[in-house]
Amino acid sequence: MCGIAGILSKSPAEHGWLSARVEAMMSAIRHRGPDDEGVWVSADSGVGLGFRRLAIIDTSQMGHQPMVSRSGRYTVVFNGEVFNHRALGKDVEQRGASFRGHSDTEVLLACFEAYGIQASIRRFVGMFAIAVWDAEQRELHLVRDRLGIKPLHTFWAPGLLAFGSELRALMALREVPGSIDREALLQYLRYLYVPAPRTILEGVRKLPPGHHQVIRDVTREPPASEPFWSLHEVAQAGGRSRVTGSDEEVVDEFDALLSEAVALRLESDVPLGALLSGGIDSSIVVAMMQAASSRPVKTYSISFPGTEHDEGPMARAVAAHIGTEHHELPVDDRAALDLVTRLPQLNDEPFADPSQIPTLLVSRLARQEVTVALTGDGGDELFGGYNRYLNGPGMISFATRMPAALRKPVGAAMGLLSEESWTRAYRASSLLLPGLRTQRLPGEKVRKLGNLLQAESEVGMYRSLLSAWQDPNALLAAPVETQDPYHTAFSRMPDKEPFLEKAMLADQMLYLPDDLLAKVDRMSMAVSLEARVPILDHRVVEFSWRLRPEHKIRNGKGKWILREVLYRRVPRALVDRPKIGFTVPIAKWLQGELRPWASDYLSPASLESQGVFNQARVTRAWETFQKGDRSHAYGLWVVVMFSAWFGTWSRRSH
Repeated sequence: MCGIAGILSKSPAEHGWLSARVEAMMSAIRHRGPDDEGVWVSADSGVGLGFRRLAIIDTSQMGHQPMVSRSGRYTVVFNGEVFNHRALGKDVEQRGASFRGHSDTEVLLACFEAYGIQASIRRFVGMFAIAVWDAEQRELHLVRDRLGIKPLHTFWAPGLLAFGSELRALMALREVPGSIDREALLQYLRYLYVPAPRTILEGVRKLPPGHHQVIRDVTREPPASEPFWSLHEVAQAGGRSRVTGSDEEVVDEFDALLSEAVALRLESDVPLGALLSGGIDSSIVVAMMQAASSRPVKTYSISFPGTEHDEGPMARAVAAHIGTEHHELPVDDRAALDLVTRLPQLNDEPFADPSQIPTLLVSRLARQEVTVALTGDGGDELFGGYNRYLNGPGMISFATRMPAALRKPVGAAMGLLSEESWTRAYRASSLLLPGLRTQRLPGEKVRKLGNLLQAESEVGMYRSLLSAWQDPNALLAAPVETQDPYHTAFSRMPDKEPFLEKAMLADQMLYLPDDLLAKVDRMSMAVSLEARVPILDHRVVEFSWRLRPEHKIRNGKGKWILREVLYRRVPRALVDRPKIGFTVPIAKWLQGELRPWASDYLSPASLESQGVFNQARVTRAWETFQKGDRSHAYGLWVVVMFSAWFGTWSRRSH
């Protein structure tokens, strides 16, 4: 786990100029690799590569980067891990390769020499962002892993191509503009993150997951990147070759596959542990780690004692049963709130997923003892764990059967009352009708149904469930037109495909890499912790798309196959519990202790200075919220987080 950056300019270039530019970029991402640094420059070719190292495998100088291949043809900087490097190393040794150390970087270069870059990356099992200079062909290759676990950003201006692990590395270059990409801002206001390939800055792009880009002539706009692995194609292929056999046989196959993925990720020359929430996904990972370990695994969790989002007791119970060396940090609102004002410094792009706060807290706790931590991320997206997968199909089916002329007025009427009013009405009804089913957050569910009823299409209905603002354009001073990424993702699947398949594919293409994995990368790397995600081994992902729907959702519960695997290791009483979610009480905070801080960023003067918002619309929503209507809590949080980011990073942009 490291940080990379580099430049390809019109050749030749002055050696000192290239070195200074790359060193400035690397200085900006020092936190990603505090153990070592390196810069490699070829002035004649106009290329400079930089590296910050968090030493994990072969911590000696034999693992130092940038690293040059034995023939001298390839020079690489590489962020991440290739977990099957030992098997790959044996293969290339049979072809004459030899190694000085035991780092995966040496194996990666030997593969390039033996098979070429394109064929090699298809062999890699891991998480990686790679930049390779091919001196023979005089071309720069940029590669990002299949699921987008590791980030890679690029910028091009005539005569210059720059790349970096984080946006802040590119901000160190005066050529990178500081102007806001308005289409990216629109998408951020809806989804809480900026979907790839856009970033919040004009001209800066994210290399999409599973893509490979080759740059030869920087005087011309680079060619589009090409996929070496396609999630869309994986989904289609899975639909054509569903698993066969009994339930037990399918569970056996999955159990073996996931166990192998976990075992591969246990190699480390530095202390290793796991983040344990007590939920299904992290519990499976920890149980498999413990089965493969001769000593108790170190596990880490945080708790919010006395609150409804406290996962501490679940994590303790699971850790006790499995037999891990468990560490828990109790956190009160004050400790969590203290981190909020730091988030803009940690996120070089606006990011408003509130779960980044507990993610940072547990990462910081783990980093006190370990340098590597396995996590359970990916289980919900692959195996149907979200409520929107359980309830969404029924809600959308109900809505589409209702005549449009009736649907929209009914939906609008449901929005006339606040969430609190609907909750009070529901509770009053439950007193009169004792048999009424207990609902968690009934007011929020009514609001979501009202928004869904007003949408035009199936994808619009699903998008309404994900949106912080149903009409983010109304918040902007100058509305913009953009192709919505969820519409694009849904269109990749035939209309005849079940809604659930389309929704899960879209989330895996968008929410997974650009929210969930971006959060894990940013918060773990902020404290120099390497996070590994075995559930997102690409072979596990491919297997998940071969499963039949009933292997994911059965009897009204998601993640059926994950539950079955966990039942083999943990008592059912520790598994079959309501999902809590890894989040924090944003509405309560914004109406309480965070109110003065948020008010400063939502003030007319602050909004005016940014030059992007419809000030009156934002102010009206903030005033309504402070009077007790929490309907726009997440929407206002999104605006506050952008404003705080703007106040932090606009001073550093050019």
